[in-house]
Amino acid sequence: MIANKNTSEDKIIRLVLIIFLTFMASLVGYAVLSLPESSSNLQELVAKNIDMSGVSNPVTAVLLNFRVYDTFLEMVVLLVALLGVWSIKEVPIKSMSDFENPVLDTLVDILVPFSILVSIYLLWVGAHAPGGAFQAGSVFGAGLVLLMLSGRQPFLNFNGLALHFALVISVTMFITISIYSLFVSGELLKYPLSQAGSIIFILEGMATVSIGLTLTLLFHGIYTKEKSK
Repeated sequence: MIANKNTSEDKIIRLVLIIFLTFMASLVGYAVLSLPESSSNLQELVAKNIDMSGVSNPVTAVLLNFRVYDTFLEMVVLLVALLGVWSIKEVPIKSMSDFENPVLDTLVDILVPFSILVSIYLLWVGAHAPGGAFQAGSVFGAGLVLLMLSGRQPFLNFNGLALHFALVISVTMFITISIYSLFVSGELLKYPLSQAGSIIFILEGMATVSIGLTLTLLFHGIYTKEKSK
């Protein structure tokens, strides 16, 4: 009886999820189909205002200045995704390697520092060339995942204050800059022109740390759950 009850509840939950996801997919499809066929030349608009952004890379100007609200919400979504994984089952961080591998250890010793250097370069170059926080954070996270897979322990534990602070530092910085810009310029996330470049670099630096750690912990949570099944 209990097994049948659980099966029925699972079917109901799945049905509700299917209906909800179908509804959301329909909304997204309707929104896409409702877009105008021709829009204003956004490239020219960005190029015309690039000097007001604080950077010379148009992609960075859009993501960290002109449409910075979108980037802020993306960071929030990434954090919520990690909280969702943790809420299902909190998994203690532990070694993922059950055997010693000198070749892997040597490779990790070379690649992890190199990934950190590449991450720093991508962060720095993002102001005037392809790069930026998301690319830098992804490379940084890949280095941490490799470190974890080799049996190393890059973090203390999930309850560590420093780890939690690093995960939310990007969202916290966005909120702080929002409040600061509200007092200085009268609008949320409207940077003073003389400080725009520095603010963007700070936001990207904090985002790089949060993105790298979040992606690593998302991988760790899913990987550990799969192994425990």
